Amino acid sequence: MVELFMFDALRQATDEEMDKDSSVFVLGEDVGHYGGSYKVTKDLHAKYGDLRVLDTPIAENSFVGMAIGAAITGLRPIVEGMNMSFLLLAFNQISNNAGMLRYTSGGNFKIPIVIRGPGGVGKQLGAEHSQRLEAYFQAIPGLKIVACSTPYNAKGLLKSAIQDDNPVILFEHVLLYNLKEKLPDHEYFLPLDKAELVRLGNQVTIVTYSRMRHHVIQAVNQLVDMGYDPEILDLISLKPIDIDSISKSLKKTHKLIIVEECMRTGGIAAEIIAQINDNYFDLLDAPVIRLSSHDIPTPYNGTLEKATVIYPNQIVDAVINMLSN
Repeated sequence: MVELFMFDALRQATDEEMDKDSSVFVLGEDVGHYGGSYKVTKDLHAKYGDLRVLDTPIAENSFVGMAIGAAITGLRPIVEGMNMSFLLLAFNQISNNAGMLRYTSGGNFKIPIVIRGPGGVGKQLGAEHSQRLEAYFQAIPGLKIVACSTPYNAKGLLKSAIQDDNPVILFEHVLLYNLKEKLPDHEYFLPLDKAELVRLGNQVTIVTYSRMRHHVIQAVNQLVDMGYDPEILDLISLKPIDIDSISKSLKKTHKLIIVEECMRTGGIAAEIIAQINDNYFDLLDAPVIRLSSHDIPTPYNGTLEKATVIYPNQIVDAVINMLSN
């Protein structure tokens, strides 16, 4: 077992896949000589050279389009967004080309592209650098979307994404890069469509993902000390949503709380609630509680920024209120 930061785990996954497959390459802003804005590609340029670690201009629509074209020809590009917010500039390429071309070509083209990078609410990064874009992309047919939350699942998910023949968006949270965890010495892969059971429980199901996994764990540690027994599911797969794992848990607990950093309106929680209401409404003994960020641009002011997202004390209160009624 080797202890690695999350950015190192992502770097190791990239290096391993590039080393065994010459069709894998990386492109993005400052990924080469600088090593990436969060050092995920550190030293890869020295090992693989200019043709496999490409520094691009600040032109997201152009270089994402170039990566999609490369994928059509049989290469396996990994696009790093310096900040995932910038990929809104490439929304046309991701939606109309990456997501659709396998379908509109009648299956003649595969699009094995990975788009990854940092997002989420950081520490006073301002509204434009604090976007949560998972709900934006979830509506696009043809994409797979995953959100890593630990060094272990970051590495396993990225390796699986690189080997997948479909476009995969991997969301990494800007505040999780310095998480440390011991990783196996052997190679491993994780499924792109399965939730992770983080904690067994029998009173209430708490579904979450990305940074909020850690807020939920903090809250549940307090709740356990108070005599409560929640179950925690980390979604990991945001498209498709692993509704089977959620329903399996609901058959036991019959109560559901969803904790996300996404906006409340049209967020990931909203989609889960819709699917539960459509298919598993009879499993619920209480209305679903949704804990989401406020529908406002993230403030620069630190106190106001903190007030826009969910923290452990709010999760504790929600569980107590649900189980008291």
